[in-house]
Amino acid sequence: MQRHEISHLAHAHHPVAAPLSDASVARLVERLDPRPGGRVLDLGCGQGAWTRALLGRRTDLSGVGVDLHPGADPDELASALGGRAVLEQADATTWQGGVFDAVLAVGVSHVFGGPGGTLDAVRRHLAPGGRVLFGDAVWDTPPTDAALVALEATADEFPDLAGLVRLAGEHGHEVVHGHVSTLEEWDEYEWSWTGALADWALAPGRDPADRAEALLAARSHRDAWLGGYRAVLGFATLVLVDGGGADGPGLS
Repeated sequence: MQRHEISHLAHAHHPVAAPLSDASVARLVERLDPRPGGRVLDLGCGQGAWTRALLGRRTDLSGVGVDLHPGADPDELASALGGRAVLEQADATTWQGGVFDAVLAVGVSHVFGGPGGTLDAVRRHLAPGGRVLFGDAVWDTPPTDAALVALEATADEFPDLAGLVRLAGEHGHEVVHGHVSTLEEWDEYEWSWTGALADWALAPGRDPADRAEALLAARSHRDAWLGGYRAVLGFATLVLVDGGGADGPGLS
């Protein structure tokens, strides 16, 4: 099974591929608040959960989701949102489709080589006066050896919250709102991730090899979370506007 197949199965119970509750998602899309009649782009859209949340709340908006391995059915997504959403199977790093009034990039920094690359990528797609919803991992506390081993990461791979906000400014964005995921949100996300995968694996009729691979992925992920990065790795989601370019006003 490929990585994206494991990920799609693991997010069956938690379509938003980040440790955010439904209430937090609703609050963030409300704060994003694209202009009336605007167009929205979701880079690395996965199952289209953010597109559904935003366009479901705002019937004046239309949207495009881009993902190399989308987890949603394009026709179902379009039908659910009254034909206002398009899902394109493409590499988000090279996709070109014009500019948008809002760009979403939540939990996809691995695709763009890190948070800095992601922040540059969203600017390329952003219309003047547009807004960004950007989410990425941060260290909630200084990383422990156990967390680094579990994540196969280095201490400088993720910033802390202040570092992420500073990085946004360095890449030409101003933060106008933010949310730091709580431990409760993280736990719900991780239990959902590992539980959905185990549920799938243990259903009758599964191919034995697929069952074994899925169970191994669920158990390994759970061990890394509980024995390594729980309460150490965090997640921050920021609402951004154009800050006047790198080192713009108010960013010194």
